[in-house]
Amino acid sequence: MDISALEAAIKMKFTNTNYIIQALTHSSYANEQQGTCQSNERLEFLGDAVLELIVSELLYKYYPDLTEGELTRLRAGLVCESALVEYAQVLQLGKFLRLGKGEELSGGRRRPALLADAFEALLGAIYLDQDLETAKDFMIKFLDNMQSQSLESFVDYKTQLQELLQQYHNIDLSYALLAAEGPDHDKTFRAGVYINDEKVASGVGKTKKDAEQAAARRALAIVEGRFKK
Repeated sequence: MDISALEAAIKMKFTNTNYIIQALTHSSYANEQQGTCQSNERLEFLGDAVLELIVSELLYKYYPDLTEGELTRLRAGLVCESALVEYAQVLQLGKFLRLGKGEELSGGRRRPALLADAFEALLGAIYLDQDLETAKDFMIKFLDNMQSQSLESFVDYKTQLQELLQQYHNIDLSYALLAAEGPDHDKTFRAGVYINDEKVASGVGKTKKDAEQAAARRALAIVEGRFKK
């Protein structure tokens, strides 16, 4: 298996190539080989923990004024499956995977869950072959725009608010546009978030979507205090 192209993409030379080969080996391929090679599942388990530690440390450093809850939500947005798929696509990781025949024929190289798992496995492989600092440098390449973008760019606060409220019965969640100010080319929108027709919070953004996300972010902090008592 030629892994030099992937090593070039990640700008890293593995000392033990078995790690990177295992990271690229899906269980469907390993099963077909009847135990002669390992799948990437164990490396995925390790990579998941390494990823959470790295992102947690970076957020702690970059956002000294955020609360624990805000840091937790921001981290969730950066390590969720959709984010991992984006990281994997940057590396074109799908074309390097070792897949079983059935998985190959069913489009496994483009399957989001499979790509996300492979990226975590690759991070785990980097950690084992190199060290934590190297793994951190690798991840920073994907996260180096954190400081220049708004929190709403990373976290779907509307979904998180909805998921939180789904734990309780008879909760109705809705949003309303409260204002749109400024010229057409530079409008500012204000949106309100309502729970059971009661306005809980409002938010401002350059688009309606951003305003609703900002409102949902503020509502999350309020709701967590109100419903978790």
